[in-house]
Amino acid sequence: MPENRVVEHYKHWRQERDEHDIAWLYIDKSEATTNTLSADVLQELHDILGEIQKERPHGLVITSAKASGFIAGADIKEFTTLGSQKDAEDLISRGQAVLDRLAAMDMPTVALIRGFCLGGGMELALACRYRVAEDSQKTKLGLPEVKLGIHPGFGGSVRLPPLVGAPAAMDMMLTGRTINARAAKKMGLVDYALPERRLKEAVVALVQNSPAPAHVHGWKAWTNHKLVRPWLAKYLRKQVSAKARADHYPAPYALIDLWQQHMDDPRRMMREEAASVAQLVMGDVAQNLVRVFFLQEQMKGLGKKSEIDVKHVHVVGGGVMGGDIAAWCALSGLTVTIQDRNVEALGRVIKRAADLYKKKLKQPRAIQEALDRLIPDIRGEGVPRADVVIEAIFENVEAKQGLYQELEPRMKPGALLATNTSSIPLEVLGTVLSDPNRLVGLHFFNPVAMMQLVEIVKTATTDPDVVRKATAFCRHIDRLPLPVKSAPGFLVNRVLMPYLLEAVTLEEEGVPAAAIDKAALDFGMPMGPIELADTVGLDICLSVAKNLAEQFNVPVPKRLEAMVEAKKLGRKSGEGFYNYGSDGKKVAQPLPQNYSAASDITDRMMMRFINEAVACLREGIVENPELLDGGVIFGTGFAPFRGGPMRYVEKQGREVLLRKLNELEQKHGERFKADAGWGDGTVK
Repeated sequence: MPENRVVEHYKHWRQERDEHDIAWLYIDKSEATTNTLSADVLQELHDILGEIQKERPHGLVITSAKASGFIAGADIKEFTTLGSQKDAEDLISRGQAVLDRLAAMDMPTVALIRGFCLGGGMELALACRYRVAEDSQKTKLGLPEVKLGIHPGFGGSVRLPPLVGAPAAMDMMLTGRTINARAAKKMGLVDYALPERRLKEAVVALVQNSPAPAHVHGWKAWTNHKLVRPWLAKYLRKQVSAKARADHYPAPYALIDLWQQHMDDPRRMMREEAASVAQLVMGDVAQNLVRVFFLQEQMKGLGKKSEIDVKHVHVVGGGVMGGDIAAWCALSGLTVTIQDRNVEALGRVIKRAADLYKKKLKQPRAIQEALDRLIPDIRGEGVPRADVVIEAIFENVEAKQGLYQELEPRMKPGALLATNTSSIPLEVLGTVLSDPNRLVGLHFFNPVAMMQLVEIVKTATTDPDVVRKATAFCRHIDRLPLPVKSAPGFLVNRVLMPYLLEAVTLEEEGVPAAAIDKAALDFGMPMGPIELADTVGLDICLSVAKNLAEQFNVPVPKRLEAMVEAKKLGRKSGEGFYNYGSDGKKVAQPLPQNYSAASDITDRMMMRFINEAVACLREGIVENPELLDGGVIFGTGFAPFRGGPMRYVEKQGREVLLRKLNELEQKHGERFKADAGWGDGTVK
C-alpha cells in the first residue's frame, strides 16, 4: 500500500494516514502467525474506532499486515475457557458491540481482503460499508462456524441475508463452505474482485466517491420477507436434515429458526443471535467439535514444510489409489510423474484428474496448468528427479519388493521412498533394501481428494529424519499426518475392521442391511457399515480381515467369503449386500413393515470399534488419546460431534462401557472380551 504517515502504534493494530487523508488500519495480532478476533483485539479495535471517529479522516480501510491472510475468525481458544452460558453471551455481545460501532461510522469504511476471510473476520468485513477482495486462488471467504457446532455470532446472520438474499446467505452459513473472490463478487458479497495491482485504486475510489452500499434487489430481496420465510425455512430444514440430524448437529436448525423468526427486527435478531450462540457453544456438540478443530490443528503442527524441499513426486501404480494420489499432488502445485505399464490405466488417471480439477479449480487456465503438472511415465523416467517416490501397486509382498529393488539404485540421494500399503508390515517389505530404515509408509485413504488423513507408518528403526520428511510432505499437499507404528492394520483399518465384521455378522444372522446401517447412522457415523463395506469392496475387506484374523484371532464371517467367491464385490461389481445401478447409486432396500431391530445392534458394532481403539492405544499404535481420536475421526468419519472414541469413553464413563462389553461377551462370545487396556490404566 502507499507510503503512509504512521499515526500511532497499538499492540494488535497499526494505523496510517495516506495522502488522500484515508486512515489505513492494519490488523497484526501480536505473537501470532494468524489474525484472530480475540477479546483484547476487539477491545483495542473498539478504542481505535472511537479515536478515528473524532479525527474524522475521509474514510477508513481495514486490512491485514500479515501475509497469511485477512482474519481467520474469532479466537476459538476463548470458547474453551467459558464458565457459563452468561459468560458466553457476554463475550459474544461485546464482539457485536464493536462491529456495531464499525457499522455506524459516519464515513466510508472498506474491508480490503487478501487470503482467508473467515468467521468473525467475514463478519467484520460485513460491518464495513464496502468490501474489496484480491482475485487470487488464496482468497477464501466464508462463515464456517457451523463446523464448530455454532453459527455466526458477531452479526453475520443479521447482515448477510439483506446483502445477498436468503438462499445464498443461508447456503453459505448452513454449509460452512468457502468461496473465492470472483464467486463473492457474483453473489454480491464483495463490491470488487481485482488483481493486486488494482486494489488500492478501487479502495480509494470507493472512499472518494462513496456510492450507495450494495444490497439485494428484485426477487432475492423478497426471500427475506416475513411471508416467504416460513416456506423457505421449511425447505432449508429439509435440505439440512438430509445431511445432519438436529439431535446430532443442532446449530444449522437454530440458525434457520433465528432467521425465520427475527429477520424483520435487526436489533432483536442481534440479541437472539448472541443468546443462540451462547447456548450452543456451551453444549457437548460444540465443545466436542471445537476439540476436533484443535485436534486437526495439532496434527497439522506435526509437520513443518521446511523439513523437506519437494518439487517433484513420482508415483508408481496407475490404479484408482495411485492415480488419485498423483492427481492430488499435482493439484497441490507439485510436478508429478505417474508410472504404470498399462497405457489405458494412465489414460484413466488423467481423465479422473481432469474431472477433479474441473470441480476444484473451475477456471480453464488453472485446470490446464494442473494437468500439465501430471505427466504419464511408462518407463519411470521421473524416478531420478523425484524428491518423493510413492509405491501404490497391489498388495503383494514379492511385487512390492521387486519394485523397490528397481527403484532404490535409481533414486537420488535423500529422496523419500514411501509405500501406500494398507496392511503389509514395513519390516517385511524393507528387507530387500540396502537401507531398510529409509522406507516409510504413506497410507492414504479413498477417496484421496476427500479424506484428509495420511497415516505415516514407521518401524522401531525407521530413520527419524525420514519420518520428519514424510510428515512434512503431507503438509505440502494439505493432508493431515498421523504417525503410527507399523503393525497389522495400522490404526484406521485396525479399528474399522471389527466394526465392519460385526455388521456383516449381524447381516449373516438375518438382520436387514438397512437396519444395520440405520443403527450406525443413528449413532452418528457418516455412512452405514454395510454400505461402507460395499463401497470399499468386499474383496478388499476380506483381504484385510484375513490379515488381521491371522494376527488377532478375529473370526471372519462365512457370509463375506461366500459373497467374494460369488464375485459380489459391492459397488464396483454392481452387487454386494446392496444392489447398485449403472450410475453407482445404491438401490434402496426398505425395511420390512413393522420391523423392529434388536436393542443391542448399535452396541455390538460400536463396542467392537471402541474396544479395538483401546487396544491400539494400549499397544502404542499412536502416541496419545488425542491423536487416536483425531486419526479415527479423519480416517473413518467416526461421529465428529462425539469428539472421537476416547472422548466418547470419557463422556459415557469407563465403568458403563466396560459393563456393556462384559454383557456382550456373555451373550455373543469372546470377540467382545474387554481389552487389557480397560484395566491397566490406558483408559482413565
